[in-house]
Amino acid sequence: MTTDTRTPETVAAPSGRSTLVLRRFARNRSALAGAVVLVLLFVLAFAGPYLTPWSYSHVDYGALRSAPSAEHWWGTNRIGQDVFAQTVRGLQKSLVIGLLVAVLATGLASLVGACAGYFGGWTDRLAMFFVDLLLVFPSFLVIAIVSPRLRSAGWIAFVGLLTVFAWMITARVVRSMTLSLKEREFVRAARYMGVGPFRIIWRHVLPNVASFLIIDATIQVGGAVMSETALSYFGFGVQPPDVSLGTLIASGTGAAVTYPWMFFFAAGLLVVFVLAVNLVGDGLRDALDPTAKGAAR
Repeated sequence: MTTDTRTPETVAAPSGRSTLVLRRFARNRSALAGAVVLVLLFVLAFAGPYLTPWSYSHVDYGALRSAPSAEHWWGTNRIGQDVFAQTVRGLQKSLVIGLLVAVLATGLASLVGACAGYFGGWTDRLAMFFVDLLLVFPSFLVIAIVSPRLRSAGWIAFVGLLTVFAWMITARVVRSMTLSLKEREFVRAARYMGVGPFRIIWRHVLPNVASFLIIDATIQVGGAVMSETALSYFGFGVQPPDVSLGTLIASGTGAAVTYPWMFFFAAGLLVVFVLAVNLVGDGLRDALDPTAKGAAR
């Protein structure tokens, strides 16, 4: 009979869940590429303004609609503003809005959905009635009507409006998952031990739906940026003198053929960002779900 001569130090410790998720995500080349692109876009958005002597609001009257050159890397627009400085500023504003909306909407959805599913009864009925009521309203039309009246509050009010109409579907999914989780043995045991309901929701329910919430938050970022771009394109989002990708695309649409640099840099960054977010979202879904086809690979 042979004996195991390995010392405890030589025996590999089992990998934790986070380590396994990172390994699965790293094996997904498309998701890893999307993550790298996202990091580079954030670096461009927040470091870009320091790379050029031009600010997004500065006007060069000697270079109106000039093509890309050594002085103006991405050219200038119709009034002589540097397109690179404006684009990185617009990218920065769109990313900040997308992140804030994603965090706020996912947090609100997790709270409302978990409370509705766990407490049931009138709490569930009232919460779901409110969710269904918001789903009936045409969000684009409501934001278009309300946002001009909140311009004095700045873009923070715009973030609030986008958040109000971005959490309902997620809340319904969290509710259905909570209805199943609250009958599990570990939740019952905590309830019988006298643990408070909100502590159970925080310690036992939300951690077990965290995988879904992480994926949803990732997708929400891309959706929020697209919503901001569409609303800003029609003049209901970020207001001058500030800029976003939506306002830049709107101002450059008419010159897309004659002066393409005024349109295609902002539009191209938007397309690249949304594609990268989708790749990261798919990679997180495969990494967090062991039964997914991508995770099996």
